[in-house]
Amino acid sequence: MLKYILKRIALMIPTLFGVLFITFAVIQFVPGGPIEQITSQLNDLNVSGEASSGSSNIYRGSSGLDEDHIEQLREYYGFDKPFLERFSDMMINYLTFDLGDSYFHHQSVTELIIDKLPVSISLGLWSFVIIYSICIPLGIKKAVRHGTNFDLISSTVILIGYSIPGFVLGIGLIVLLGGGSFFDVFPTRGIVSDDWDSLNFFDKILDYLWHMTLPIICSVIGSFAVMTMLTKNSFIEEINKQYVLMAKSKGLSENAVLYKHVFKNALIPILTGFPAQFISAFFTGSILIETIFSLDGIGLLSYESILHRDYPVVLGTLYLFTLLGLLAKLLTDLSYAFVDPRIKFTSVGLGKNE
Repeated sequence: MLKYILKRIALMIPTLFGVLFITFAVIQFVPGGPIEQITSQLNDLNVSGEASSGSSNIYRGSSGLDEDHIEQLREYYGFDKPFLERFSDMMINYLTFDLGDSYFHHQSVTELIIDKLPVSISLGLWSFVIIYSICIPLGIKKAVRHGTNFDLISSTVILIGYSIPGFVLGIGLIVLLGGGSFFDVFPTRGIVSDDWDSLNFFDKILDYLWHMTLPIICSVIGSFAVMTMLTKNSFIEEINKQYVLMAKSKGLSENAVLYKHVFKNALIPILTGFPAQFISAFFTGSILIETIFSLDGIGLLSYESILHRDYPVVLGTLYLFTLLGLLAKLLTDLSYAFVDPRIKFTSVGLGKNE
C-alpha cells in the first residue's frame, strides 16, 4: 500500500503542474488583462482630472497614458518578465503555499480564501449532510419496493429535480418566495441579517437557517437523483445475489437479511465516494448559486476574479482546489481497501484477491 501511495503522489505532481501550466498559458492571451483594466481606469481618471483642472502630468490626450507609466505598471505586476520565468516563480511560491496577492482586492490570496471559506463551508456542508441523510434511506426503500408506485413516483420527482439547473431554480424561488413577484418569505442576500450580532443565540440560529434555506434547496435538488439511484441500484444488485437467497431460505427475516448482510456490501460504492464528497463540500461552492443569492463565498470570489482578470486569485484557487481534488481521489482509492478487505493494491492499481 505504501508503494501505491507514493506512486500516486508522484503522479499528482505532473498532473498539478500540467493543469496550472495550461491555465497560465491560456490567460496570457485573454484580452482585457489587469494592465489594460488599470490603464483604462487611469485614462478615465485623468480625463476627469484634466477637465476639472485643465492639466495632467501622465495623460497625453488621445494617445492615453505615458509609456513610462505603463512600463512601471508592467514591472509592478511582474509582466515585464518572460513567460517561463513568471511561471517558474509562481510554482516556487506555490510550494510554500504563497499564493501571491490579489490585484483587485489588494490582499493576500490565502487570507482572501480563508475569509470566504465560512460561506462556502456553510453551503457545502449542509448540502452534503442533507444529500446523504435523505438519499441513502430513500435509495434503500426504492430498492426494496422496486417496481411499485412509490418507486415510480419518487423516481419521477427526483429526475424532474435533476433536470432543473440550480440557478434556474434559484431564480424561480426568488421570484416566488424571495420578494420577486409573489411572496416575500425568505431573504436573498447574505447568510445572516445586518443586525445578527444583536440577536440572542436562538434567534441567531433561526436567522442563519432562514437565510440559507433557498440556497441549500438549489444546491441539493439536482444531487438527489445521482445518490438515490446509485444507492438503489447498488442494493438491487446485492439483493439478487446468491447469498441473499440462501439467507432467506434459512428463515431470516427481510430486515435481518437487508441490514445484516446486504447493507454492508451495498454501501461500498457509496462510502468509497465519501472522502471526495466530504472535501468538495468544504471547498467548492456553486458560482451561480452564490452569485444569485449574493453569498460572499469562494464561488462568487472566483466569478469576480475572472471578470476583473485577477490572475493571482484565479490561479491560486485553481492550485488549491486541484491539489485537494487529487488528494480526494487518492483517499477514495484507499477507502476501497478499508471498506472491503478483499481489495488489494497491485503495481498497476486496484485489484481483488481471487
